[in-house]
Amino acid sequence: MRFPAVGKAPARPVLAASVAVFRDGKVLLATRTKPPADQLWSLPGGKVEPGETLEEAALRELEEEVGVKARILGFNRHVEIFGRDAKGGVTHHFVVASFVGEWLSGEPTTGPEAGAVMWADPLRLGGLPTTRELGDVLRRAQALLHDTLRRDAGHGP
Repeated sequence: MRFPAVGKAPARPVLAASVAVFRDGKVLLATRTKPPADQLWSLPGGKVEPGETLEEAALRELEEEVGVKARILGFNRHVEIFGRDAKGGVTHHFVVASFVGEWLSGEPTTGPEAGAVMWADPLRLGGLPTTRELGDVLRRAQALLHDTLRRDAGHGP
């Protein structure tokens, strides 16, 4: 994704999708390699392409970025990421639909968009440099995961 030229605001917010993939109680994180969140730990994800659903985009980006396949368990929340220049002009604005997923196959690998990857305890990120709302997204994702697994096991809502 290219950013507008200096002093030129984006025409509109960019729609993106991500997925918190869980495997054995751990969540898959990757460092971003491009602005606006380069070098920060986050969820795999990216821009929604014309003609694909938000879920399709989240799963495609997951496989493209880190080589992992998952199934979507549910929608978590949306996250807005935007920045301003020194004069207050908007430099970027993303609206990310964040999902919760369950790992199916593939071992995470690095690539052009994922500088590093790891399975992490979603509630114990320690001093990792993360995107601004990752902690809240992961708390909610873990709760949704537990509710889904409990419901699937026949223990009610």
